[in-house]
Amino acid sequence: ACVEKEGVTHARCDLSFANQLLKDLEEVKELLVKVTRKRLRDVLLTEKHKLELEIKNQPLPKPKDAVEEEKSSLGGYTVKINNYGWDQSDKFIKIYISLNGVQKLPAENVQVNFTERSFDLLVKNLNGKNYTMTFNNLLKPISVEGSSRKIKTDTVLVMCRKKREEKWECLTQVEKESKEKEKAAYDTSDPSEGLMNLLKKMYAEGDDEMKRTINKAWVESREKQSKGDIPMDI
Repeated sequence: ACVEKEGVTHARCDLSFANQLLKDLEEVKELLVKVTRKRLRDVLLTEKHKLELEIKNQPLPKPKDAVEEEKSSLGGYTVKINNYGWDQSDKFIKIYISLNGVQKLPAENVQVNFTERSFDLLVKNLNGKNYTMTFNNLLKPISVEGSSRKIKTDTVLVMCRKKREEKWECLTQVEKESKEKEKAAYDTSDPSEGLMNLLKKMYAEGDDEMKRTINKAWVESREKQSKGDIPMDI
């Protein structure tokens, strides 16, 4: 999985995350073909629906020409912002970015674009440099119309308006998955760990027939993978 804010480009991280979702969806579809028990099928259908929604919410990548045009319009050196702080109220997620002298810039030099599950910040021509920060796959949906940014002394405050007034345990889906992995009783670098945890839980709690069904699906999936029939990681 990609680690956010540690030098990994977000475009690459988004692509990797999307590929993991597609692989998990393919695996769920394979299992749905094989299962016969209603309870197991209902669980897999729920997981399939969840994965399809996540894939649908993935931000579309910018066309290459648009990215190049955007880069060419920025003079000077562009710096990726890695450090930030955040907190939340009932209505807002607040991200604090420290930038010395940012309050001296014209307001139009500090731009934030919001979508329902992402935002990107661009600060232009601050002491001869441009600064960027992108958050994709936010943990929960935000209101584009209700979100905004404020410029304070040496600080940009990005305010994401929550669609629902509920507490966020972290900022992004990637962070949530990372925390869940740390809490897991076993350690693995398998990108499909979320799905594997689900199947292992079902296996542990299921009766003998469910265990046989999962075992059969597992063996058949491994055989197909070894033959190169399906591009998935399990």
